[in-house]
Parts: sequence; C-alpha cells; structure tokens
Amino acid sequence: MTGRQDDFSHLDSAGRATADIARNPRLTVNLVVGAGILLAWLSLAAMAVRAAEGRAAGIGAPGDALLKTLPQLPLPDSLARFFALCLSAAPLDGDIGPRAGALTAMWFLMATATMLPSAAPMIRTYCEIADTARIRHEPVVHPLVLVAGYLSTWLAASAGFAALTLAIDAFASSGQMFDPVLGIAGAVALLVAGLYQFSGLKEACLKKCRNPFAILFSNWSARPAAIFRLGVAQGIWCLGCCWALMLVMFAVGVMNVFWMALIGLFTLIEKQAASRLPTRLAGAILLVWAAALLVVSL
Repeated sequence: MTGRQDDFSHLDSAGRATADIARNPRLTVNLVVGAGILLAWLSLAAMAVRAAEGRAAGIGAPGDALLKTLPQLPLPDSLARFFALCLSAAPLDGDIGPRAGALTAMWFLMATATMLPSAAPMIRTYCEIADTARIRHEPVVHPLVLVAGYLSTWLAASAGFAALTLAIDAFASSGQMFDPVLGIAGAVALLVAGLYQFSGLKEACLKKCRNPFAILFSNWSARPAAIFRLGVAQGIWCLGCCWALMLVMFAVGVMNVFWMALIGLFTLIEKQAASRLPTRLAGAILLVWAAALLVVSL
C-alpha cells in the first residue's frame, strides 16, 4: 500500500476482504467466472436428475441409472417451473413464449458450463495486459466487461439453439417424426459436426481462440463499449469453433449432462493443443458415428 487511500487497516476482516476484491480485478473476475461456471453445472445437474426421473425405464438415456441414485433436492417453485418448461416436449398451457425463454436460458447455461472454461486463457491474457497498463497508470476497463461481451454472443446463439429445439419438438409432436426419422436426423447432426471439424473456417476460428494476445493487444481500448465489442468478437470466434459440436447434443439428448461434460472437456483440450490432431480425430469419430447411425436407422 502506497497511500492513505489504500490503507484499509481500520476495517474489520470482512471489510478488508471486500476492499481487496474491489481493487483486484483479476481476483474479482476469477471469483465471478468460477461461481458462474459452478452455478451453471449445478443447475444442469439438477435438471438432468429431473429428466432421468421423468423417463421410463425402457427409454432411458446413457447415465440415467447413475443420475437416479442422486438425491432429488426440493426446488423453489420458480426453479421447478423453469425445469418443467425445459424438459417438457410441448409448450405448457399452450403458451410457447415462456418455453422459448426457458430453453434459451437452458442453452445459455450449457454454453456457460462448457464454453466459458475454454475462454479462461483469453480472460487471463486480458488481465495480464490490464495489469501492465495499470502499472503504467493507464486507464483500464474491468475484465468483466470483456466477459459480458463474450457471453452475449453465446446468449444470442442460445436463442438460435432454443428455436431449433422448439422446431424439432413441434415436428415430433405432430406425429411425423418416428424412430427412423429421428435416427436420420441425429446422423445428419453428427455428419455436419464431423465435416465441420475438417473445414478451413473451423481452423481459422480455432487459431483466433488459441492466440488471443494479438487480438486483445491490437484492439486495446480504455472505453468500456470497445472492450464489450472485443468480448463479442472473441465470443464469435469461439462460436465459430464450437457451434457444430453443440449440434451433437441433438443426437445424444439435449439434457445429457455426461456429453455436456465431454464436449466441454474436448473444447478445452482442442483450444490448448498445438496441432490439429484432436480436431481431426474428433471429426473422424463423428463421421464414423454418423455413418453407423445412418445404417442402423435405414
């Protein structure tokens, strides 16, 4: 501490801890991001348990046996209603608006849980640049503004995934979607995801995600709006990497928490790897899986 304005010794322990958090943006963003990821996973796990309990024994999804052994904690009415809207195959009370909002929130929780951890290197890089600027007594925008811009991209994408979910549910409830059609639709989703792993656009987006320093440094600004747009841009590069992988959830079950964890782990590994091997290996697996599912369905 270099001045009286930084002297918090007169405060109690809680006050000193609060002051330390307030003047340490890196600590604040780590706490907020970590808490957000944890809350998203807890919400999705609770929703997955409800989904497993609601499925009949003959049509269980992978992992249902394990999920059914977990305790089903009592939920507030608002949260129980949210889960019901997400897990129902048709709009409750004939109103599609609340279900669309709930599905958007559900997909946003999935994006926060699986994609935000892979953005940690980008956030850390921003904090390192910000620390250097702060040492030089230059104005710095809080890292949470960058995170907010990043998440806003995924919120918009979540609305798109929610609309696709509603369309699939509507088609299924009309009676036109039977087992072979479901299998073919799943195979198409896997085929698109597998082919995209080999595309030039995927590689270009992946390079941007792997090397955030150049983008962050060249677009550095002391204006919050500019940093928010920078977060949006980083979110778009991340979406460009991972949108096709999110389609896999339509093939394995949207509320399959085990596949969510696998996709999140793979995304983290893929963005840290120096070679294209993980990307191409995943693409090959998805293509073989798509072919096998197509053969079985036909």
